Amino acid sequence: MKHELIINGIKDFVNMYDGELITETMLIKEVNDKFEEAEKIANFIADINPNKAYIAIPTRPPAENWVKPPEESVINQTYQVFKEKLKQVEYLIGYEGNAFSSTGNIIDDLLNITSVHPMREEAVKELLRKTGSNWYSIEKLIEDHKIIETEYRGNKFYVRKLVSSYRG
Repeated sequence: MKHELIINGIKDFVNMYDGELITETMLIKEVNDKFEEAEKIANFIADINPNKAYIAIPTRPPAENWVKPPEESVINQTYQVFKEKLKQVEYLIGYEGNAFSSTGNIIDDLLNITSVHPMREEAVKELLRKTGSNWYSIEKLIEDHKIIETEYRGNKFYVRKLVSSYRG
């Protein structure tokens, strides 16, 4: 029932929305990586007729440790299914880069960015370099339990620690 309400809510939104509609479908191994699921999702997206449909995989540390990207062949298969039914399909499956901006307050910048977007180590280093800051800022945020260092798919990431999970 809840799923149906969400689907109907999306359709209602599309019917009244005047702007450019873009969808993003996150593929998760053993959740929605079967051919039948790809067809169901593509049919639904075709029904709402977006300007563009993105196919994504987890490229940053997910909130749940069990979340994994599907095999490359599954990603390609899903793309082919989408391409048959939709006018414009693109992948969001690679590293998005280091183009983060700064307000001039590196601590606030790091906390704001990492609260919504885990940052790869090289992106943090680039932001520190652009602002003339040093690694001490990261060490201090880790020491103060405001961010954590984690690893995902062979890369180090820095993520904002949830307020409820630390004292101070």
